[in-house]
Amino acid sequence: MKNLLKLMDLSEKEIVEILNTADQLKFEKKNGIPHRLLEGKTLGLIFAKSSTRTRVSFEVGMFDLGGMSLFLSSRDLQIGRGEIVQDTARVLSRYLDGIMIRTFDQKEVEALAEFGTIPIINGLTDYCHPCQVLADLMTIREYKGNFKGRKLCYVGDGNNMTNSLIVGGIKLGMEVSVACPEGYEPDAEIMKWAAESGRFSCSPDVMEMAKGSDVLYTDVWASMGQEAEAEQRKRVFKEYQINDKVLEVSKSDAMVLHCLPAHREEEITSKVFEAHSREIFDEAENRLHAQKAVLVKCLL
Repeated sequence: MKNLLKLMDLSEKEIVEILNTADQLKFEKKNGIPHRLLEGKTLGLIFAKSSTRTRVSFEVGMFDLGGMSLFLSSRDLQIGRGEIVQDTARVLSRYLDGIMIRTFDQKEVEALAEFGTIPIINGLTDYCHPCQVLADLMTIREYKGNFKGRKLCYVGDGNNMTNSLIVGGIKLGMEVSVACPEGYEPDAEIMKWAAESGRFSCSPDVMEMAKGSDVLYTDVWASMGQEAEAEQRKRVFKEYQINDKVLEVSKSDAMVLHCLPAHREEEITSKVFEAHSREIFDEAENRLHAQKAVLVKCLL
């Protein structure tokens, strides 16, 4: 695997191999077993969008693997002053062993991969969030043991998280349902692809979509860059909340996940969040292990 640009590029086998590697690396870290597999490797971290979990997990991950990372905000790079992505990619390829980029436009990630000669890892774009969903899938397998026959229901905005959850869930044999308001659906091409599996549904009806779910998932109503829409989105999404009523129609042992940060009493109630906080923070921790697995697969 040279790059991680989006989950659609990976096969089921490749995703499972990443998850298996993540499990092994997590076991070794928990038991104090060194795994300095990337000794001498250097990863550039380009951030056009700020982050807590992405930055810390990638920096710690490279340290654990024996390599080093360089934090590069858009203010620190000439790309922030007009240098085209193609030139940045070709220059950084001469210095680094890999690049993780967290930015707005998916085309920027794809251009880095096209013109660079080193592995490119998508840390998030407005289109998708593959690193988060690999951690989500890792967590689901830890709690549920398998994927096939399981139902994953996402409640909220059809955003980058939704796009990647649909792809990851469908590729691993899950049924995926999405509850979102009309006009806020996930990417049309992804929904078309998912519908062909026969295991996908999307509707404004939260209760219908959540019925019989093994996993409930939500995200903030207004993502980064949508702050100006926050008040409008509060009105549109007010019924799209994971709460006791939604849990009642799900399976009795349903787990709840959230990619964080969470806005309690908006997309999820404090009661539900705290009742499922173990799953949610295991999910957050698994960003570290899943991304280390990606780094090993791309840079080793």
